[in-house]
Amino acid sequence: MAATETMRAKAATGIKSRMVSKLSGKDALDDLTVEERRLYASLPEKMDFVPNPSFELEQTEEELFGEHAEDVPVPRWRQYPELDEDAEDEPKARTQLTRKQETVLFLRYNYARFRLTTLVTAQRKRFAARRVEEILHWYRQSLIYRAALTNANMALVVAMAKRTRINSVEFGELVSEGNMALLRAVDKFDIARGFKFSTYACRAILKSFNRLATKTGTYRQHFPTEFDPEMERSDEMDRRHTDQRELAIEDLQRVLLANMAELSEVERTVVGARFAVAGNRQVRTLEEVGRLVGLSKERVRQVQNEALSKLREALEEQAV
Repeated sequence: MAATETMRAKAATGIKSRMVSKLSGKDALDDLTVEERRLYASLPEKMDFVPNPSFELEQTEEELFGEHAEDVPVPRWRQYPELDEDAEDEPKARTQLTRKQETVLFLRYNYARFRLTTLVTAQRKRFAARRVEEILHWYRQSLIYRAALTNANMALVVAMAKRTRINSVEFGELVSEGNMALLRAVDKFDIARGFKFSTYACRAILKSFNRLATKTGTYRQHFPTEFDPEMERSDEMDRRHTDQRELAIEDLQRVLLANMAELSEVERTVVGARFAVAGNRQVRTLEEVGRLVGLSKERVRQVQNEALSKLREALEEQAV
């Protein structure tokens, strides 16, 4: 009995411990600001980094992020959409990173991802409230240095886009595709191999342009016609108007042929000549009709109006 009671007590203690752990984890997330919770929720499912032997050394973090670590200023990238890509007046060239500065930025970026991967892996195995602040810190660091590296090399994309002229692809679309290739290159580049990032990135950007050109060419083979808004507009109203007009002409011809409006011979001739009905296919002017019936132009107008009034009354009676 004593052994059973001891086991029950241990089990109860374990359950209580797990409950406290869960509650403390929930409390840790509840204590975060809205921005911090959003940042924590945006952690990628798959963590990755480019390894470096120095990451396992204790002094690496102090050398890269300590008080005496080198400050690497990165000028803010400015896009000039108001300038045409063929314009001769280019903005002044930005200061490029030195080889040493580029190395420092890539080491900081990948060290931040290394620490983040280690912390998130442990956190997913067993939640600990103390890790939350560290995870947010290293996640911010990785985003900061990714943005810095991208910002420092954005000019490569524009330069490659200007050099690569693809008739089937717009300049802005090339730049957009190149930007995505630049981001992928920043994530995969290994500074320890001794190459400059621009050498690696330019090849990656050009390959993305080639893929885009192939994709666009294949698309145009299947859909050779460009989008035309006029082709997308429905013609239902136009067809309905045409149908109504044809019905009205048929009614008018029936009234004229049967002379339901009791028109005189002159009135029938004027209406038939002016509006191409009752077998006539040529529309004549008032002056031409006047010569045909031997009346002045003004008199033909008066006869026409009187005939139309009679026809309107006859058509209304037919509709009733």
